[in-house]
Amino acid sequence: MTQDRSKRPINRLQSMYPLRALVDQTYLSSLTAQSQGKPVVWSMLDNGYGSPFFNAMDIESVYPENYGTMCAAEGVASTFLERAETEGFPSHLCGYARNCIGYTARMVELGKIPPEAPAGGMPKPILLLSSGYLCDARFKWFQALGHYLDAPVWTLELPNSGQRESLMPGTYKDEVQFLVRELREFAAFLERLLGKKMDWDKFEEDINNTIDMDRIWYEVNELRKARPCPMHSRDFWSSMLPSIFRSADPKAAGDLYRKMYHEVKERVDNHIAGINREERYRLTFVGLPPWHSLGFFDQLAERGWNFVTEVAYHPPRPIDLSKVSDPIERLVRYRHQGLAHMIDYEFGVEEGARVKEEIMHTGYSYKLDTKHVMDFQCDGAFMHPLLTCRATTAPQRLLEVLMMEEWKVPSLVIEGDIVDTKLFDPISAMQKAEAFEETMDHYRKIRREMGLGW
Repeated sequence: MTQDRSKRPINRLQSMYPLRALVDQTYLSSLTAQSQGKPVVWSMLDNGYGSPFFNAMDIESVYPENYGTMCAAEGVASTFLERAETEGFPSHLCGYARNCIGYTARMVELGKIPPEAPAGGMPKPILLLSSGYLCDARFKWFQALGHYLDAPVWTLELPNSGQRESLMPGTYKDEVQFLVRELREFAAFLERLLGKKMDWDKFEEDINNTIDMDRIWYEVNELRKARPCPMHSRDFWSSMLPSIFRSADPKAAGDLYRKMYHEVKERVDNHIAGINREERYRLTFVGLPPWHSLGFFDQLAERGWNFVTEVAYHPPRPIDLSKVSDPIERLVRYRHQGLAHMIDYEFGVEEGARVKEEIMHTGYSYKLDTKHVMDFQCDGAFMHPLLTCRATTAPQRLLEVLMMEEWKVPSLVIEGDIVDTKLFDPISAMQKAEAFEETMDHYRKIRREMGLGW
């Protein structure tokens, strides 16, 4: 099997397109639900905790963060960003939040979904599910929506201990108990809100199907360690949504991920790359993508750049939960995996013990956060710092230093934004990328001299 070099620079997977179509179906389903008088929820990215409850209660859910990516990709985000600024929200606030606030303000003003809204838009919700997970804006963003929407806000608080704290005796048990208790309260709240009981059999089935779906998705991404890498980050970003933003039926999505696995495996067996050019450089992407300028990666693919892995958006590692009978606890243990388990999975018990000792002594392990660079044999890291997202930007300088010190892998820093096109300069970015090739070539020689293996 050979590649047609006349095709577009990125060799897109055919199995990606049905997965991408599930996203559009999500918004169509929410619009249909509202027209039939059924409940619709707006949910933040919540580490997968809300979706099983929504599916068990027949609630349609949409994710404003995902909708921000769609608005950016369709070129309509600027309208909503400008509206948010006229409403008094600063330009350095999260682009997803500003896009959502501007969209909501315009929807309320018009009395209907704005006509320029892509995928039919987001219908008015009966509930806003916010979260304390990761980002700065989080629950304050959804509280601000209360100025425009008459809908209750429920906030899921998710523990996020540091590395040393996570390994202290009793921490993981306490966090699991906290989350189980919180999710039981959330279930009771939904029952009161809707005046109906939770379908716990459907809830458990959803969790089991989700775990199976994510296992296959995890295995797909493990195949990307091959040389040449069979799947570019563009296909990852287009395919991750059924797993990350859990609106679609996990069983149906799992079937589509199986088809993707077979297509990617076939590429591995036949040495077919995720780009239709020679794979000259393998890169990891650090941060959130410039959704408005994904065509930039086609230009890099023309030069032989293959993006083989990403720091954000990957599914949890596989874990055996067959002995956990309580479905809520099974959900919690799947989503909130203990750091000790993660280290043992990544390094094995013997090397894992040394990593844990390092964490308890220093409070941090560079090996844990940079091992993917070695596993995927990356020549460079594409850092994408964002003015509007401190949470994903703050760690990048540390990762840049650690990847260079330990693996001699250099970083290209390209400032931009997830939604706002004004903060991304593609001409300057390409000039930096061209110069960065010499840097990657230099450190490739250094790694080989050091015996690092790639």
